[in-house]
Amino acid sequence: MEKIIEIDGKKVKFKAAGGNALRYKMQFGRDFMVDIAKMDDLTKLKVNIQKDNRQPSYEEIKSLDTEVFYNIAWVLAKTADGNIPEPLTWLDSFETFPLMEILPELGPLIAASMGTSKKK
Repeated sequence: MEKIIEIDGKKVKFKAAGGNALRYKMQFGRDFMVDIAKMDDLTKLKVNIQKDNRQPSYEEIKSLDTEVFYNIAWVLAKTADGNIPEPLTWLDSFETFPLMEILPELGPLIAASMGTSKKK
C-alpha cells in the first residue's frame, strides 16, 4: 500500500510493507509495535484539543515522544524510496514538517504494516 502526501511543497511517497518493522528496529533500535502503541496518546490528545478548541498544554506536549512519530514517517518514506537519506538529513530537507497533519494520513499505512492477511 502506498500513498503520496505533499509536505512543504514536495510530493513524498510513503509505503507499507512487510519489512517496515524490521527496518524500524534496524535503524532506531526500538520495537515498531511498541512505538506504534504510543501513537494512541497523540490521537487522544488531538481529539481532546479539537473538542475543547484549545492549544495543547506544556504538560501534554511534554508527555509525547514526538521522535517516534518522525521515525515512523521516515521508515514509511524510506520503504517507498530507498534513496531517502538518514532521518535527520531527510527532515532537514523540509522547511516545515506538519506532523499533526501528516500522521492521520499515514494511519492506514501504519495499520497495513501491522495487519494480517489471515481471513476470519
